[in-house]
Amino acid sequence: MLNTHGNRITYFGHSTFSLTTPSGQVALIDPWVMTNPVCPEPLKKISRLDAIFLTHAHSDHIGDLLTLAKAHQPQIVASHETCLWIGSKGFANLLHPMNKGGAQKVGDFDCTMTHAFHSNSIDDNGQRIYGGEPAGYVLRLPGGFTIYHAGDTAVFGDMKMIGELYKPGLALLPIGDLYTMGPREAAYAIRLLGVQHVLPMHYATFPALTGTAAALAEETKGIAGLEIHALKPGESLG
Repeated sequence: MLNTHGNRITYFGHSTFSLTTPSGQVALIDPWVMTNPVCPEPLKKISRLDAIFLTHAHSDHIGDLLTLAKAHQPQIVASHETCLWIGSKGFANLLHPMNKGGAQKVGDFDCTMTHAFHSNSIDDNGQRIYGGEPAGYVLRLPGGFTIYHAGDTAVFGDMKMIGELYKPGLALLPIGDLYTMGPREAAYAIRLLGVQHVLPMHYATFPALTGTAAALAEETKGIAGLEIHALKPGESLG
């Protein structure tokens, strides 16, 4: 059984999650909320937001960041280049730029930015802007609960190092295929990471994303003790 140490993680659909700590602080990872077609309506009304962690700036990840930043003034963590763009929109005072391998603390959340194999750009009213490299995050929450959000990525060998260095209790892994790894590659990532608890993401949003949680379960049936938490949008752990 997964012990979240009093923290709660809620799935908004696609790659968007909220993290709520025992003190009540709330963070969003990849804030595609109000315009997310699979996000349940009750979750689209955000009452508190203390921090945002952005893996990259594609529209299905940066989503409603600017709207939420204006409404709630959260602290925003993203790559240096993406932060430059966000700052140009009037939110420079909220920014915590960083790069891969770096770590910082934002409120209740300790974060380390990790590698991801993907692309990254910003659609600024039809103009395509370089957003820096895509990333993942290791997030350490109160009580010692550690989450690895892989971002949009292919499987890569250094996931073994991420598992050894940070020992995440829960890995959030994309499985949709086409734009990220599919179930077969995600199963290999699970073996590299050595995790016992996995939450699949970035699937079932669009017809082109063909990977399924059932396929991931089939690919990992030989991994002893593994628990796959295939949450539906709106469901939570902890």
